[in-house]
Amino acid sequence: MNFKHLIYIGVGISLIGYSFTWAFKNFNFNSNYEFGQKLDSLHGVVVYYNGGVSTVSGRNLTKDHYNLGLKYQCVEFVKRYYYERFHHKMPDSYGNAKDFFDAEVGDGMHNKNRDLIQYDNPSHSLPQVGDLIIFSGTAFNQYGHVAIISKVTEDEIEIIQQNPGPYEKSRETIGLKVLNGKHTIENDRVLGWLRKER
Repeated sequence: MNFKHLIYIGVGISLIGYSFTWAFKNFNFNSNYEFGQKLDSLHGVVVYYNGGVSTVSGRNLTKDHYNLGLKYQCVEFVKRYYYERFHHKMPDSYGNAKDFFDAEVGDGMHNKNRDLIQYDNPSHSLPQVGDLIIFSGTAFNQYGHVAIISKVTEDEIEIIQQNPGPYEKSRETIGLKVLNGKHTIENDRVLGWLRKER
């Protein structure tokens, strides 16, 4: 096999990989739901079905022109939740999901871009219902993910989320443990959580 054949094979494999990734992000693999269909809610704030991970249908703005995010991405849900439940507007109303966590902010300190208190994973502070939880990116989703903590027990949390992927559900449970006085959400992708002072 000569060098020219190897190039053709490499290009072919790359195109197949790109096509698979594009389909995963944009195609609705779950025909049980339609884009924009109500899936769930927490404290009266609705979670909508998004179809493919990268599907977007315009930007959701409030009546006073505050940017909630792209319909119906994960960021749009958490910002809409904070706006409707706590009347909270983030000073920086843009950014990808993983950017909600500021690595320069210490545990229990003020995240000025979001105007929320930020907690590391692990943290001395126990996660609470209503906290905004931030996940790092993956190979399939470089933007990360955000959700809202909907339940906390002694050994696990439940999250409610929008646009986790075509087959994932709006609710998910994750283990929670305490070690050396710190609370750890048992998922390596969890960077931390944010909380509105109340």
